[in-house]
Amino acid sequence: MSWFSEWRSYRAFKRIPRDERRIVFLSESRQDWHHFAPVIRHLTDVLGEPVLYVSSDPDDPGLHQASARIRGFCVGKGVWRISFCQFLDADVLVTQILDFGNLELKRSVHPVHVVYMFHSLISTHMADRANSFDNYDTILCAGPHQMREIRRREELHGLAPKQLIPHGYGRLEELLANRREPPPIAGDGDIHVLVAPSWGDQTILPVCGGPLVATLLEAGFRVTLRPHYQTRWMTPAVIDDIAGRHRGNPRFRLIEQMGESDSLYDSHVMITDWSGAGQDYGMGLGKPVLYIDVPPKARNETWPELGLEPFESYVRTRLGALLPPAAIGDAPARIRELVADPARFRASVAALRADWVFNLGSSGPAGAVAIAGIAAEVRERRGQ
Repeated sequence: MSWFSEWRSYRAFKRIPRDERRIVFLSESRQDWHHFAPVIRHLTDVLGEPVLYVSSDPDDPGLHQASARIRGFCVGKGVWRISFCQFLDADVLVTQILDFGNLELKRSVHPVHVVYMFHSLISTHMADRANSFDNYDTILCAGPHQMREIRRREELHGLAPKQLIPHGYGRLEELLANRREPPPIAGDGDIHVLVAPSWGDQTILPVCGGPLVATLLEAGFRVTLRPHYQTRWMTPAVIDDIAGRHRGNPRFRLIEQMGESDSLYDSHVMITDWSGAGQDYGMGLGKPVLYIDVPPKARNETWPELGLEPFESYVRTRLGALLPPAAIGDAPARIRELVADPARFRASVAALRADWVFNLGSSGPAGAVAIAGIAAEVRERRGQ
């Protein structure tokens, strides 16, 4: 999309009468729509609320909805998005963009109520910066651990308490609704392993990706490599090297299409590191995860001050098993153990979901009602 097209979209948004700028969603990429969709559909189809959907990605499905209550605008990721945020005049802005107010995207000069919606179950205090969540008025939390962590930081640093809403996690509900049994296992040749690591210098692919994939294939397993999309941008050579070595092997497949889902449903076990994908896979599909124990992704060095174990650490041994990078040769044996009793695993995961995720099966309505209520309160304060 050209700079001129983004400017035209920005201008089109600015021409909307102020009274119609009630609820605005700001999306960073097409991936955000999967998380926004259940909330927006309940807002528009059930509550009758009109929504303005602003995205940085021209391929964002949210820009191309048939509903007359959803109007889409693509402002790109440059100057027009910066200006949009800084001068937005609206009642409520809902976003999944982290660090609002800390980096280039600033809070508006106008009194906009800013709502953050989680798109992962991971904790707030290790993988993200210490102040990543400080500048929102309301946060829609996926689980009770996120509430505890935010409140603890507010207490320790004397921050004004934010409004925290028990929301839930729509992605988990989508996986639960669509999951299907993978093909039965009669031997090693039937076991389908999904390797889905996070991105960064200390994650699976750069640390041990080559030997890991080779070991799995030598064991006779089927292997699907599904790298994080940022790996293709940041370190494409690690993907190309593994794919080049095994492209001729019929039991190896590389998938880089983010919308692809068959590998999630048809695999028997996932291998990952600190990625939130492991939580989605284990808790949403009820299948085990083998975690390669690389160093944690910690952008906040002070995270221990909260005295709370991050959820992504707590959950790893409950969703599967840990394996040090130096013990890659043991991966086939651990995988055979993990897939041996799927019914027992699903039962233990069901209890984990019940304890750690809000509003299972109804997160969309819960989020929509909360946002509509905030918008009504803001409008009442404005005297309209």
